[in-house]
Amino acid sequence: MALQEKKNKQPIYVIILLILAAEAVFILPFVLQRIFKTTFLESFSITNVQLGSCFSIYGTVALFSYLFGGPLADKFRPHVLMSVALFLTAVGGLYLATYPTLFNLHVLYGFWGFTTIFLFWAAMIKATRIWGGSNKQGIAFGFLDGGRGLVAAIFGSVGVLIFSLFITKDIELTSIEERRDAFKHVITYTSFAVMVIAALVFFFLRFKIEEPVHKHKDKFLTLDNFKTVMKYKSVWLLMIIILCAYYGYKMTDIFSQYAEEVMLYNKIEAAKIGTYLLYMRPVIGVVIGLLADRTRASLWIVIGFILMAFTSLIFASGIISDNSVVLFILSIGTMALGVYSARVLYFATLEEAKIPLAITGTAVGFISIVGYTPDIFAGLLYGYFLDAYKGLETGHQIAFGIMAGFAILGCIASFMLYKHTKKIVT
Repeated sequence: MALQEKKNKQPIYVIILLILAAEAVFILPFVLQRIFKTTFLESFSITNVQLGSCFSIYGTVALFSYLFGGPLADKFRPHVLMSVALFLTAVGGLYLATYPTLFNLHVLYGFWGFTTIFLFWAAMIKATRIWGGSNKQGIAFGFLDGGRGLVAAIFGSVGVLIFSLFITKDIELTSIEERRDAFKHVITYTSFAVMVIAALVFFFLRFKIEEPVHKHKDKFLTLDNFKTVMKYKSVWLLMIIILCAYYGYKMTDIFSQYAEEVMLYNKIEAAKIGTYLLYMRPVIGVVIGLLADRTRASLWIVIGFILMAFTSLIFASGIISDNSVVLFILSIGTMALGVYSARVLYFATLEEAKIPLAITGTAVGFISIVGYTPDIFAGLLYGYFLDAYKGLETGHQIAFGIMAGFAILGCIASFMLYKHTKKIVT
């Protein structure tokens, strides 16, 4: 057994490539607007709700992409699907740099919903599960999400650096056109970087063991696969868990906006807040992943939701203002700990729940149909309140109050998963 495990041990560079690819594909659709939130809105002359509508288009396309992309990942090799997805996403980034109209921005986000989900998502999850083997799922997904945080932080830091290099005077004295020009360089740099990662994935993402591929003779989308997946109680619980955890993750999009509108930071300082938080993800990912492999992944998801609920209630109470900087830093740090802990581990529970590797893609796709619906409604929901109370703390309080509700629901579902998988193991 030990000899077989040693034989099947995967090279470290494979997980590094997975980490690079897993975050690079989402930098353009998500990370840049998270770090440069107000600059993004200004540059495209759109509101929070209009940006939320772009994410709704993305999420709607993604909804169908999860359904069909999951079985696709059980049919084709991960490196092919992932490299094509990265390249097409980067091409979309070059178009983003032309500052398209709102209508065309909607089309672009729909296109990204196809490239990042239909072609990429399930293939990436399956590849990570293969790398982790049977007894290192926690550390595999811990490395993946933690590493993604580091990649996002590096992209963000370089992006802030490039942005500041093209701002030749005090940020408050610049015009919108000057900021648009600087931000255009950030988008272009990011697009070419993603193209390079696409090439690396295509040529070097290989496993020492053959990736399991579904051999069904019929069409790759088979009812048998879905019927098998739907028999697992853990699949239904994971739908709720990911729904709630992902809503919490979407809320991290407004941290930099909160820093600017409530804490009264300038645009560059606010962008740095979003970037600094990303540096927490590598540490949290590795530590939580190690702990999960020594205990239970589902247990740490429960703890993550408890932290999310507690800190979102603090923000919702309105006690955090520009006079309470220390409390602000502690609260967003603790919330990030909770959000990232849950996010790191929810797919690590696939092994804990004994879901067969050969139908991983189908399971991931089925779970994601519901789990990632916050892509459709989260931006519209909190965007409405942020626009209705523009520049005021009230909109942020309502947004975090809604998050608290999702965190409590996620805590209940994750505790049920913990109890259920405990029975399976014993």
